[in-house]
This record gives sequence, structure tokens and C-alpha cells, in this order.
Amino acid sequence: MTSAVVDTEGIFDATAGLPEQIEAAVAAASDESVGAAVRALADGEWVEHVVVFGMGGSGIAGDILLATAGAVLPVPAIVVKSYECPAFVGEGTLVFAISASGDTEETIEATTAAALNGARVVAVTGGGELSRLASGWGAPVIPVPEHFPQPRTAVAAMAIPPLVVLEDLGLFRGARSWIGQAVEFLKPRRDQLVGAGEGGEAAALARRIGRTWPLMHGGGLVGVAAAQRWKTQINENAKAPAFWSSQPELCHNEVCGWGQHGDVSRQLVTLVQLRHDAEHPQVSRRFDLVAEMMREVVASVVEVRAHGEGELTQLFDLILMGDLVSFWLAAEEGIDPGPVPILGELKDQLRAG
Repeated sequence: MTSAVVDTEGIFDATAGLPEQIEAAVAAASDESVGAAVRALADGEWVEHVVVFGMGGSGIAGDILLATAGAVLPVPAIVVKSYECPAFVGEGTLVFAISASGDTEETIEATTAAALNGARVVAVTGGGELSRLASGWGAPVIPVPEHFPQPRTAVAAMAIPPLVVLEDLGLFRGARSWIGQAVEFLKPRRDQLVGAGEGGEAAALARRIGRTWPLMHGGGLVGVAAAQRWKTQINENAKAPAFWSSQPELCHNEVCGWGQHGDVSRQLVTLVQLRHDAEHPQVSRRFDLVAEMMREVVASVVEVRAHGEGELTQLFDLILMGDLVSFWLAAEEGIDPGPVPILGELKDQLRAG
């Protein structure tokens, strides 16, 4: 990273610390005081469904849970990114309430309703009202460290603890093993990506995207979680438009929208296909077919393939790459990736009524 890059909040260093952040998150979720509160939940036989409440950089933790544990959980799981608590939530519901600040109004409202309905809550938070409420309910509170410059840089600190808790309840066996495998892979992978700096793979992809609007296509739960993360990181870090959609759903609608305005989309859009090993064979074919269909109507088609073994490792590999691409997109435009004043302004206006 050259001295010309503006990064007042240390987003680059926080991004590069992903493997160590994962390790610290396991330790936080395995702390004795937390463990005692989790043990008070007994085993997971009472759990009929799992619900994750969270918004923005906290909400992506729920998508990571679905992508990595959803296929093996013995009960259904959903992510709620809104104020509303689903009507089915009750005594058989395990709720993960996730908020880096602890003051996210949507999460607090939905979690409070869930607790009143008898759900058992596990809070993953940096403090605030959520921590106060959860402590009052006698619910486990897993701390999110305060040193992260922005909530979005604490992705593993919020995503990993629910996986550990699910393992401790007997609902996601082997979670710590999968997490350890991810850390082992990500450390040298991080060194490779970060050490290359502006001459590396992430920076080169950022230059290829340039000032076009990236559209991320992801297949299956891993691809969907990665595509959402890429989109929101580009929005917040690079302060640029970005979009995502999922395979195979996009083959039933979105593909109809390309072609008529090709002279415009060819100047505006870069298609970024996020690929991983757990794709359904037909989804893999759809990626190839859509790439050929769209090649003439977008600036370029880029494929980013996940490295490593297993869904958890491959998802975090895609997350690391996307986070770095978003950083270098900001750097190319001389944009400071950290501050997001418009979000503060929006919250102030909401509070003002």
C-alpha cells in the first residue's frame, strides 16, 4: 500500500486481520463465562427453529450461518433484516441477535418481540441497549471488540460465535474443526493477497472494474452470501453503486433485461461471477451460459473462484477477496474507505422524527 492511499480508519489493516479475527471470535464464544450461559440453554433438543436478527455488516453474519451450517442443521433457519419478528417465533426458537454497536433499532425491536414471545436469545454485540436487554433476560452475551474501525470490518467477530454456539448445543457438529481449517488456509492466502499490494490480484480486479458498476452473481447459499458481501462492501468502502443476484433465480428473470440497452450497459456494468465448489452441476452450467449471453452487453465478465476446502473456507476466501477489491476500488478514486457520514445523517433524521 503506497503512501498516496487514503485510509484514515485503518480499513486495510482490519481487513487483513481476518484470520486472526476468526481465531479471536472462537475464543470469545468459548470463554468460560459465555460457556456457562450457553450451557444454561441445555442441549439443542428444544430448538425448533433458528432465527438471526441483524442489519448491514452485522446481518451478513446470518447469511454466513445459513451458507455454512444451514445444510446440516436439523431445524430450519432464517435471517431477518428488518423490525418485524416472525409470528412463529416462540419458546422453541433460538434467536441470535447481532449488532456491533448494540443500538441497531431494527434488531432491538425484533429481538425484544422475540424475547416477549418466549424465544431464547444469544446476543453478539459490542454493548449498547442490546447488551443491557440480553443481560436482563439472563441471555448469553458474546462481546464484539471495540477496536474495529467500522462494524463491517468485524464480520468474523460477529459471524463465528453463532457457529460455535450451535456446535455447543449439538446442532452443528464439527464447527470448530471447520473454523480451524479455514484459519489455517486463510493465513497464507491473506499473506499472498495483501503482500502483493497494488500489484496483486485484488487490486488488478479493482482496476478492471474501474468506474463501471459491478454486478455480482452468486450460486447457492455460499455464492449468495459472498455476492451480498461484495455488493455492500463496494457500496460502503468505495462509495460506489454495486448490485447482486443469485443463480439459478436470475435465469428466470434478470437475463431477460439484458440486450435491449446494450449500448448503455456495455459502458456501465461489469459482471463478476463468484464461483465455489459446492455449486449444483446445473448452476455451474448456468454460469457458463449466462456469461456467454451477457458478454456482448457488459464491459467485461470476470470470474472469481474460491480457494480452499469446504464451504466455510471458500466463503471466507471470497469475502477476503471482495473486501480487498472494495478497498482498492476506493484507493483508485482517492476515496477514504472508512467514513460513511451519510449513514449517520440518515440515522439522525430518523431519530428526529
